[in-house]
Amino acid sequence: QLQLVESGGGLVQPGGSLRLSCAASGFTLGDYTIGWFRQAPGKEREGVSCINNSGRVTKYADSVAGRFTVSRDNAKNTVYLQMNSLKPEDTAVYYCAARVGFVCVMGPQGYNDWGQGTQVTVSS
Repeated sequence: QLQLVESGGGLVQPGGSLRLSCAASGFTLGDYTIGWFRQAPGKEREGVSCINNSGRVTKYADSVAGRFTVSRDNAKNTVYLQMNSLKPEDTAVYYCAARVGFVCVMGPQGYNDWGQGTQVTVSS
């Protein structure tokens, strides 16, 4: 059974950093593109970043470009989201999701498997 589990969330002060992990089990991560999404209270879920199956293609939302970095270690079946220079507006539940194939897209289309989410709170 395909499963994704996020970890690494928490409370951090503005300007701080966190690294989220998305651990995959039940499937070969190298066959999938992984997307990171977030949802803040009262707001729609938005795409944050994606990384294609080989790791050669990455995309970022304008709001996080230059601050967040997505990477993957297929041997460890894990994808990471390094978040630096965090802002209060980054506060949200962060989700990773899997999409078969090599196309990196920022919208939720085609992402059929989702993790349970991890809370990130940026506050002083």
